[in-house]
Amino acid sequence: MNIQRLFESKKVVYSLEVFPPKKTTSIDTIYNTLYGLRGLKPDFISVTYGAGGSETQKNKTCEIASLIRSEYQIEPVSHLTCAGSTKEDIIEFLNRLKAEGVHNILALRGDITPENQVIDFEHASDLAAFIKKYDDSFNISGACYPEGHCDAANIDEDIENLKKKEAAGVGHFISQLFFDNDHFYEFMNKVEKVGIKVPIEAGIMPVINKAQIERTVSMCGASLPVKFSKMMNKYAQDPVALKDAGIAFATEQIIDLINNDVQGIHLYTMNNVETATRITNSIANIIASCNK
Repeated sequence: MNIQRLFESKKVVYSLEVFPPKKTTSIDTIYNTLYGLRGLKPDFISVTYGAGGSETQKNKTCEIASLIRSEYQIEPVSHLTCAGSTKEDIIEFLNRLKAEGVHNILALRGDITPENQVIDFEHASDLAAFIKKYDDSFNISGACYPEGHCDAANIDEDIENLKKKEAAGVGHFISQLFFDNDHFYEFMNKVEKVGIKVPIEAGIMPVINKAQIERTVSMCGASLPVKFSKMMNKYAQDPVALKDAGIAFATEQIIDLINNDVQGIHLYTMNNVETATRITNSIANIIASCNK
């Protein structure tokens, strides 16, 4: 199924993200995760990609995406990053995906590190254009950043880059996580003004422990609203209460987004079945009502 077509038939699309474990000895955990998530009936599940030359993770990305489609009859979306990869690497992975019946890709640049440099593709838009030219049967999604990409001079420049992605063949965007819905609404207003037409999902990550938020913010630079910071400080010494508060905060975020006509919600599950289940069950009737 073409992911973009979901937005033609539903007012609110709901999706999940999982990732392959980094250690091969832990690989069974992802199968337990998928087994636990199967009953949530998301519209699709995206699978992150092992960047930086990790062949094990790349292989597992394809394997997991195939399993999601064949075993659970849920549409998979495979992430594909181009940093550190040659055209030949990308072609090999595309052929592997197609052989497994996976036709939806989230095209990303990936993180640039000393070990993971630009080779043949400088931007995600370059990767998207290459995929479209190589095999137009793939449906391409892309990432967007409500508070701007860390490499962009400002949010307006970053939105111009989104236009380049759209022109290159990206038909759907998933946003980076954020904790302040006002940033997302401001971003959507700017996107509308520049004429970007493709659907955009809001990416939500429930924060359930202090180490997670510190790691997350350091990686993506998302700002923390006062309400969120107060929550973290109040329950920092009580892991159980912090988990409950984090789930409640994410659920409240999602309901507010749906009330303001967001086109989709993409939940970063962090492979946590309990958290994903609690949030999904809390919003299931709301999403169902919107999609009647």
